[in-house]
Amino acid sequence: MVDVLTVLYGQVMNYKASDLTSPDRDIFILSKGHCVLGYYSTMNVFGLMTDEVLDTFQKDGSHLIAHPVKNLELGIESSNGSLGQGLSFGLGVALGMRLDKQESRSVYVMMGDGECNEGSVWESAASAAEFEAGNLIAIVDVNGLRNDGENFTYNGSVDLKSVWESFGWHVQEVDGHDHEELSTAFDEAKSKADKPSVILARTVKGRGVSFMEHNNDWHHNRITAKTYGQIVEEWERS
Repeated sequence: MVDVLTVLYGQVMNYKASDLTSPDRDIFILSKGHCVLGYYSTMNVFGLMTDEVLDTFQKDGSHLIAHPVKNLELGIESSNGSLGQGLSFGLGVALGMRLDKQESRSVYVMMGDGECNEGSVWESAASAAEFEAGNLIAIVDVNGLRNDGENFTYNGSVDLKSVWESFGWHVQEVDGHDHEELSTAFDEAKSKADKPSVILARTVKGRGVSFMEHNNDWHHNRITAKTYGQIVEEWERS
């Protein structure tokens, strides 16, 4: 998901790193909260989170734990961890913006394809289409894996694109590692004022590291000094 966040924070979203509670900012919600370290790292690179704060990750007394906890002063817009909740939260925020006549603002919600097995996702999807929430843009990280292995739900006769379309959403499928494709897809999504949009970003879990790519052992794992050395060595050779 780092490629998606790089495009979002680097090219797409309206925000001020110097004023994280700016009233005209766009909102990003990480619904797949277990990927929070990638989120924090992206915020750090784009100046929303200092090195000093990032370095407290999972230390005693830190605001940064293994899932996002809402803290507007740190730029974290929502608490997440129980999968399937981010889209409904995002819809509420998007409708609130509309009530406040804030037409220029958008809400971006990042989910996983495994998360789309949650029924609450589809309740929110139906409501968003009914309310014509054009300022709501979802991104699904489609890597074909979930916590317990391959995500068979959308690998057979059930097509994820068709499901989202049947709920009345504008749907695009892109290479989730291609920044140009992602940027173009976000531009198109923002132009759909009368319906919510979803970008299905096809990705490879662990892309860029040979022993991590499409390896579900790395859904929950940690880098040791040894594996870090292997990663750096691979990147230096590439």
